[in-house]
Amino acid sequence: MRVFALTLTLFLILFQYSLWFGKNGVSDFHRVSDDIKTQHSVNVNLQKRNKEMYAEIDDLRQGLDAVEERARHELGMVKEGETFYRVIHEDRP
Repeated sequence: MRVFALTLTLFLILFQYSLWFGKNGVSDFHRVSDDIKTQHSVNVNLQKRNKEMYAEIDDLRQGLDAVEERARHELGMVKEGETFYRVIHEDRP
């Protein structure tokens, strides 16, 4: 009977070790949970960026105002009949 109890105790210790430190154990569960939280925050940021990009794409497809704004600011273009003035500030001591 003593050998049977000792065997059961050894199996209990083995299973506990496997549960806490083995593959797919509690430590792996916590690591994967942290990875999931990190990936979720990355996904939220990417979804926000995608919504902004889709809104900009829709704006560019819908009207010419967005195209004109981009042409003016990024390419420095002016309309016909407009006069472009460049103001240069002098650095004074």
